[in-house]
Amino acid sequence: MIDVEDLIELVRNYNPRTNADQIRKAYAYGLKMHEGQYRRSGEAYFCHPVEVAAILTEQQLDDATIITALLHDTIEDTKSTYGEISDLFGTEIAELVDGVTKLTNLQLSSTETKQAENFRKLFMAMSKDLRVILVKLADRLHNMRTIKSLPEEKQAQKARETMDIFAPLAGRMGMQWMREELEDLAFRVLNSEARNSIIRRFITLQRETGDVVHKITNDIRYELEKEQIEADVFGRAKKPYSIWRKMEEKGQGFSRLSDIYGFRIITGSEADCYRVLGAIHRRWRAVPGRFKDYISQPKSNGYRSIHTTVSGRDGKRVEVQIRTRQMNEVAEAGVAAHWSYRDGVRVQNPFAVDPAKWIASLTERFENAEDHDEFLEHVKLEMYSDQVFCFTPKGDVIKLPRGATPLDYAYSIHTRIGDSCVGAKVDGIRVPLWTRLKNGQSVEIITAEGQRPQSSWIDIAVTGRAKAAIRRSLREEDRERFIKLGKELARVAFDHIGKRATDKALTTAAKQLSLPDSAELLARLGSAELSAREVVRTLYPELATGGEEIDIKRAVVGLTPDQTFKRAACCQPVPGERIVGITYRGQGVVIHAIDCPVLAEFEEQPQRWVDLQWHSGVHPPAHTVSLDLTIRNDAGVLGRICTLIGEQKANISDLHFLDRKPDFYRLIIDVDLRDIEHLHAVMLALEADSEVASIARYRDEDRKP
Repeated sequence: MIDVEDLIELVRNYNPRTNADQIRKAYAYGLKMHEGQYRRSGEAYFCHPVEVAAILTEQQLDDATIITALLHDTIEDTKSTYGEISDLFGTEIAELVDGVTKLTNLQLSSTETKQAENFRKLFMAMSKDLRVILVKLADRLHNMRTIKSLPEEKQAQKARETMDIFAPLAGRMGMQWMREELEDLAFRVLNSEARNSIIRRFITLQRETGDVVHKITNDIRYELEKEQIEADVFGRAKKPYSIWRKMEEKGQGFSRLSDIYGFRIITGSEADCYRVLGAIHRRWRAVPGRFKDYISQPKSNGYRSIHTTVSGRDGKRVEVQIRTRQMNEVAEAGVAAHWSYRDGVRVQNPFAVDPAKWIASLTERFENAEDHDEFLEHVKLEMYSDQVFCFTPKGDVIKLPRGATPLDYAYSIHTRIGDSCVGAKVDGIRVPLWTRLKNGQSVEIITAEGQRPQSSWIDIAVTGRAKAAIRRSLREEDRERFIKLGKELARVAFDHIGKRATDKALTTAAKQLSLPDSAELLARLGSAELSAREVVRTLYPELATGGEEIDIKRAVVGLTPDQTFKRAACCQPVPGERIVGITYRGQGVVIHAIDCPVLAEFEEQPQRWVDLQWHSGVHPPAHTVSLDLTIRNDAGVLGRICTLIGEQKANISDLHFLDRKPDFYRLIIDVDLRDIEHLHAVMLALEADSEVASIARYRDEDRKP
């Protein structure tokens, strides 16, 4: 374990004015609090906070961040409290430690709904003080470096979380070195065979060609000396995960992959960056489409550099990054450069981004997200995507994620421009709206009065902002249509139980469901966000559920007195169909239709089969069957479908859309039926309607018990 004086010396190397006594005090307090605790590897637990602090000294961070690292697990894992840390070390450090504790408790790789909420909390913590994330990233880095002591299942879970969340977050913050190391450590766990294979290929390549990095570095230095440019040149082979990702993206083997080497040239001035670029391009042929100037168009996290790829020695492609020393500091530390110290004072780097402004730019688009899916869409786009820079006809720069289309460009300017978009010109040429934009292109949006967003635009747009605006507009446009459809669904459902869907009844139901008014209730009914069964159950629970309760012993013949049953979701058998039962431990007997494909899985387990048949008596309409319909997208069609089902004395229990096209809808309607004859009557009535293109029972083999 690193001694306290050695840790202080690491800080003094860049901050001679550090408060050494405060670091000693925090070290002693953390050591005492974690006394008797051990990691899975067997070493004293306090080794971990000390190593996290040491990682943060590499980024030359302030005393508060170093002390937070030493204490970051005390509130969670020891008897220490927020109040005690506040009294001993001040409110600033107590807030930081508390922030890290809350982040540790977030399950970022949980279900999507929970994940979205936890991402919100993550960004809230970031917005309060970004240093919380810096400590958490260093914490994750050390845990990944020592992950071998965990059980394999836990290793895989932590590695996947690192690859999906923490590595992209480090990259988004501009800490590329940390992103690469986190990715490589996770890659070692998730696909060790692929990683080892790439390393073996590298060893073979070096044996065949010699030290290519050293040779190309010398070639670059020679060219710079000829131009009398003073600069440092560094070269390296790219990380195994970076190479593997390129192989996957391009579908190429290692032998065909060319740009596996990267070189960095650090100059004394911005002017020298462009002189270096000229020297490199005069000596080697530039690869088309692989040039980016992040000096004239910096990334939002402050990153500035020139990137170019050239065909170097022996035709091997090499990537070259050119930047000044100050730009390199920001490129290494990213947003963390704001807190960096040198010689005891905060570094005044003109390229370092104000974290408050960076967080504001990162989160401003999240605030309008109306549901979990939209929020995750925003977050993942912001974290994972690179950017392209396009120009307006006036020469203004618009930043968009890679893969963005003219629609994204239009909505980034103004929602009104996006909503009324009818076409686009890129570099003066008319292009389809689904065209992927590239760096440096000039984009002009063509608009027309009366134009409204199309439902197909959702699939064309890639930015969360554009998708949210399109959804909002479609919701407003569809609202009246949904209300009309909702009225029809409500009428059929209420008629089924002998009641009327009056305004008063609907207003009362809306109030019970915490909706503002009956119009909102009907709109949600029509858009399938709410089922008619829920509305009926809200007002008449005894009528809504009475018909669903069937006598289990009378419904199916062939069960023993202690056996219970349920219908298989995959085939949804109804009375009148031949059936067979499959026993499940803890679930009783699951009834399948005799022709259900899922039964093939049990051919070798005859002991689980039970010979059953439906009772010959009259069954209540309580058996839900899913119908797959394709209908014409025209006014009143869906309402007529609902009426036809109601006329057959069947109840619609749920409805949702699988696909919406300008001319046709494909949807699943769940209908409550008595038996197979009732099902045939409903399907026959629907098939006879001229607006129904196709109808079939919806069977899903994935919906198993």
